[in-house]
Amino acid sequence: MPATLRFALSCLLLSLLGVAPALAGEDAAHTLRVDGLERSYLVHVPPGGAGVAHPLLLVFHGGGGTARSMLRFTHLDGIADREGLIVVYPQGVDRHWNDGRDSIRNKVDDVGFVRALLDAVERDHAVDRSRVYATGISNGAIFVERVACELSGRIAGIAAVAGTLARDYQPRCRPARPVAVLQFDGTADPVMPYGGGKVADFGGHGEGGVVLSVDATTAFWARVDACASSTGAEPLPLRAAFDRTRVSRRDWTQCRGGSAVALYTIRDGGHTWPGGPQYLPRFVVGRASRQVDASEAMVRFFLEHPRVESLARVKPSPPLPRLAGN
Repeated sequence: MPATLRFALSCLLLSLLGVAPALAGEDAAHTLRVDGLERSYLVHVPPGGAGVAHPLLLVFHGGGGTARSMLRFTHLDGIADREGLIVVYPQGVDRHWNDGRDSIRNKVDDVGFVRALLDAVERDHAVDRSRVYATGISNGAIFVERVACELSGRIAGIAAVAGTLARDYQPRCRPARPVAVLQFDGTADPVMPYGGGKVADFGGHGEGGVVLSVDATTAFWARVDACASSTGAEPLPLRAAFDRTRVSRRDWTQCRGGSAVALYTIRDGGHTWPGGPQYLPRFVVGRASRQVDASEAMVRFFLEHPRVESLARVKPSPPLPRLAGN
C-alpha cells in the first residue's frame, strides 16, 4: 500500500475518532494560555469523594489524534470512576507533541505546557501529588518518555504504548528522581519498530525520526532507576481464543525510591492500544491485542508505585552513554 495513501487513510479515520461523542458523558473542556499559545485539555473527575485528594493521570494522544479521541481509545474514564482517578486529556499543537526527536517540525515547548497544566489542575482540584502519572500512544508515548526525563519531580510514573525513547533525545535524559516506567510494545508494529530505528514517516507526511529499541529503552530506565533484579519474560494466560497475538511480561524490581520498570511485549501486535479498538485496518497499523487490557494494567501499575515523598532529593543521574539506534 503506498505510504501517501496509508497516511491519508490514517488521518481520515483518526479525525472520525476525534469527533465521535464520548462514551461516558462529556468531560469538561478547559483552555490555558502558555507562551502566547492557547492550549486546551479535557478533565474527567470521578464521582464523590469531595475534598479527597485523587491520583491524577495525563493521557496524550498520538500524532494526528485528538484529546477527545483518547476517551474512546482507552476507556479510562470508566476505570477512573471505579478507582477514583482524575484523568486529563491534553491537546497537542497541530495534533502533535514535541517528543524530543530532532525531526519534529514544530518545536513548541510542550514540557512547559505540561508543567503549567499540572499547576492548573492541582489548583482547581484536590490532587494527590505523590500519585501523578502520564501515558500516551505513538508520538504521545515518545513524549511521555521525555516528560519522565524532565518532570521527574512531579511525575511518579509513565506508561508508553507503541513508542520508546527518541534516540536524539536520550543523551539529554537526566531525571532527578526515580520514575516508574511501563512499556506496551508490539513486535509487528509497522510504524514504531520494536527493534528501534527509523519511524515510519508516511512518505514525508509524518514526523519520522529515530527511536531506541524497546530493549534499549527498558534497559535505560532500569539503569536510571538502579533496579537490582529482573525477571525473564513470563507469558500471560490467553484471554481471547481467536486472537493470534501473545503477550509476555518482564519486570525490573528492587529499584530506587520504590520505582519499577515493566514491559508487556505483544507478539504479532501492531501500532495499537492493547484492549482498545482496531482503530485502523490491520494492513495499516497491525493487530490490536485482546490478550491484555493496557488501561487496566497501567492503572494497577501506577497505583502500586506512588512517588515516595520522604525520598531525599537525589542528584541528577550522570550522563549515560548514547545508546545505539537498535
